[in-house]
Amino acid sequence: MQLEIRPDPAEVGRARRWARSRLAGSGIGADEPLAETLILLVSELVTNAVVHTGRPAVLRLSLPGAATEGATVRLEVADSSSCAPVPRCADGDATGGRGLALVDGLADRWGWSPEGAGKRIWCEIDRCAQGGREATSAFGGGTSAFEGYEGLGYEGLAYEAV
Repeated sequence: MQLEIRPDPAEVGRARRWARSRLAGSGIGADEPLAETLILLVSELVTNAVVHTGRPAVLRLSLPGAATEGATVRLEVADSSSCAPVPRCADGDATGGRGLALVDGLADRWGWSPEGAGKRIWCEIDRCAQGGREATSAFGGGTSAFEGYEGLGYEGLAYEAV
């Protein structure tokens, strides 16, 4: 399933509505924590594409069947900008700069790869009953994507989708 996104901030709301309808169609209830987390991830990744590239993008959502325990839900946003996503340090008064920290905190895995003249940013959430997330770097290896970004202020923070 995919949705074409125009380079307009209003598209973020449309992407959330589209994702909600796809989740409902796959048997994931709107009030389930998985749905709330996925909608937040859609919002962050689409916002990044719209704000930072100013170019059209494509949102893709891969949903396993509702009864598939332990399956993986994958979200991707592809755009035509070759600029890599860069984690930023946002102080307490900043109105932006926390998107990748949220993605890193909420997804089981995330990363990005070049695609043609642009890139694809992706994240995955495992549909399983057990808690905890496997920290996998967006840049390879088995650590958080923020390892090596000393002083960004993300250490010790917990994220919860409410």
